[in-house]
Amino acid sequence: MRPALTKDIHIQSFKDYYWLKEELQAFCREHGLSASGSKTEISERIEFFLQTGEIKKPTRASSSMKKAVSSAELTLDTVITENHRCSQEVRAFFKSVIPKFHFSTYIQNYFKENVGKTYRDAVDAWVEEEKRKKEPTYKKKIAPQFEYNQFIRDYFADPSNQGKNREAAIEAWNAIKKLPGSNKYIPNQHG
Repeated sequence: MRPALTKDIHIQSFKDYYWLKEELQAFCREHGLSASGSKTEISERIEFFLQTGEIKKPTRASSSMKKAVSSAELTLDTVITENHRCSQEVRAFFKSVIPKFHFSTYIQNYFKENVGKTYRDAVDAWVEEEKRKKEPTYKKKIAPQFEYNQFIRDYFADPSNQGKNREAAIEAWNAIKKLPGSNKYIPNQHG
């Protein structure tokens, strides 16, 4: 049985169970924590609070830093910084170079993971990813915070589930998310 999400929950119980982002945000609001950011960021903030009783403020780049980045003219030689933001200016620049450009999860992660590289490198990475998407074996990577999506994909990839419908997959998901531990699909364990 899944425990209630309160300030008295044991840290391991918090980590063992699946929580909706809305549940995490409600907990944050109730206890004076910031409810902004990704599900992963919010979970980390709650973990820190449960361990220390202290409220950890979200980290943000200073506004003077943001202005310095956005006021500079963007070129293919612009260096990706630690404080890189996927702003309207950045989008407009990339659209001028790649007319079909959009901020995908892939390119956003590229910016985070490639500090020091240039926009030219980012353009090359975007073009390569678009080529990979056209390959018949291409499967979009699902980020860790989207456990449900990954579970459903893996459920239908299991040959023993051939012919089963989405309702059966959702039923299997609802069963596993109530249990402690991993929410990964394991063949022959869900039916």
